[in-house]
This record gives sequence, C-alpha cells and structure tokens, in this order.
Amino acid sequence: MRYTLLIYTNEADRPQWGTPAGDAEAKGYNDFHGEITQRGVLRGGEPLQRVADATSVQVRNGDTQINDGPAVQSPEQLGGWYLLECDDLDQALELAAKIPGASYGTIEVRPVLELS
Repeated sequence: MRYTLLIYTNEADRPQWGTPAGDAEAKGYNDFHGEITQRGVLRGGEPLQRVADATSVQVRNGDTQINDGPAVQSPEQLGGWYLLECDDLDQALELAAKIPGASYGTIEVRPVLELS
C-alpha cells in the first residue's frame, strides 16, 4: 500500500542550513533517504520552498482568487513529502518516526486512495 508522509514543521523552529544543527538535520534527511531507498519503499518525495513562496488559488462562483501565502494559516507549514510503498500502516508509521522533522514538527501519514 502506498502512503504519503507529509512533513509539517514551524519554519521558525527549523535549524538553519549551514549551522551545526542544520548540517545535522541535513545528514539525518540524507540518512533517511538512504534507508528508504535501500529498503526499496521510496516512490517519490521532495522538499518544498518556504511558505513565503506559496501562492493559493481558489475558484468561487466562477471567480478565480489568487492569494500570496499558504491555503491555511497555521503554526506548522507543509515543508515536504515522501511517497512510500509500505507493507502496512505500521511500517509507514515506523518510517515516519525516523524523519528528522518529526523531532520538532508533525509527520502526517495518509494512505493513498487507489483509483483503479
């Protein structure tokens, strides 16, 4: 079964790249990527630009509304995602707990709705 692991963190809490903490986090993500690749479960994933670069689009009554910023204002922002092919939810949860962002944010694990 495929699962999407959505990484939500508060950008203000994220270690800055180029600092010892940021370098440790980058290594953690590289290690995680290596593990899920080696285990053969990785199907996709990407980090996202900061929320300040987001643009939201809504269509209401035929009118398109475009706004700078994320669709939802919240203390945590979507920072990236992984798509994994796991045996079951337990395996997906085990892997989600290894994502470095889980130590200061939230990893949302959602099964993919298979349409076929």
